[in-house]
Amino acid sequence: MKNKKKTYSFRKFLNDIHLWLGLGSGIILFLVCLSGTVLTFEKEIKSFFAEDFEVSGTNPMTIETLTEALQKEGDVSSVSIPSEAGKAYEFRVKTSPEDRRGTVFYTNPYSGEYMKTQKSQLDGFFMWNFRMHRWLLLDTEIGRPIVGTATIIFFFLALSGVVLWFPKKVKWNTIKKGFKVKTSANWKRINHDLHNTLGFYACIFLVIMTLTGLFWSFEWYREAGSKVMGTQIFGNRGGGPAFVSNEEITPDQEFSIASIYDVSNKELNYSGTTTISFPNEENPLYSIRKTNENSWTPSIADALIIDRDGTVLNKEIFRDKPMNVQIASLIKPIHTGEIYGTFSKIIYFLACLIATTLPITGTLIWLNKMKKSPKKKKIIKKDMV
Repeated sequence: MKNKKKTYSFRKFLNDIHLWLGLGSGIILFLVCLSGTVLTFEKEIKSFFAEDFEVSGTNPMTIETLTEALQKEGDVSSVSIPSEAGKAYEFRVKTSPEDRRGTVFYTNPYSGEYMKTQKSQLDGFFMWNFRMHRWLLLDTEIGRPIVGTATIIFFFLALSGVVLWFPKKVKWNTIKKGFKVKTSANWKRINHDLHNTLGFYACIFLVIMTLTGLFWSFEWYREAGSKVMGTQIFGNRGGGPAFVSNEEITPDQEFSIASIYDVSNKELNYSGTTTISFPNEENPLYSIRKTNENSWTPSIADALIIDRDGTVLNKEIFRDKPMNVQIASLIKPIHTGEIYGTFSKIIYFLACLIATTLPITGTLIWLNKMKKSPKKKKIIKKDMV
């Protein structure tokens, strides 16, 4: 009898594409996922190793007094006031023309003592990981598209991996094996299960990370996403609509910063951290952002624009915005895992850690298959005439 030729099925095709794309992009994906894992708890790690700044006292000083004391350090641009008493105020001071974002000074509101945040080796370490995650330590024009292309490949690998996770014969007895790692088996089987099972559990989070991460990699993707969502993604970086200050306001009519703070608390009547950006030559208005400590996510804030005489020119409540605008403004915390605070960060950390291992376990699966001895050719005896 003639041997039946095996057909090249779609599953085999998908497996081959999954294999070769994974091998081709493995090193890049390993570096991007590893650096992403490190960056997940950047704020918490920095805070843990930061120098303690004790705050104590009974009667807080006025914000004007605290601001004047910091003027000798540079141009004070904003202050963040915590909702809880006994915590430091965070002033942002532009200490030099090169210090565009400003340096944070922790200030004791009761004594006026302050402490400048000091640069440490952790800053360099996390910046190195950030540049690795975004650009592979290359120039942005070179590294960004490389990372973006690898991210697209990773998206396909995640989806094809789920398809390949299902057995050829879809039955519960065969499917349930894919939910666990058979630790009693040999190391090759354990490695195979680690790749399949852990990859399956992390898949949904990896898909979310890839789809959101591409907004930083390609302008065409960002524009397409903006059209699909019906709102501009990263569209508020230009400052939004302009508001004009009343030029007729006299110095006597100008509110103190403390009064501006009181106005913001009346408009946004809940407990949370308030950040006040002070007027300057380019923008003679107060910009207020306040986070609600009882909100479902720490990543949203309500906003106010207040004139120097306390007139509220604009009020933006996050929950009142259209759903598409809300989602677009949450792209970054959705990508980084900050969306639900510590809970989602832990999940993202584990998913990123699993993603870091996938190129390794996948390569080992391929090497193990390559080491298999070739099948012995079957000898077909011909019938004697």
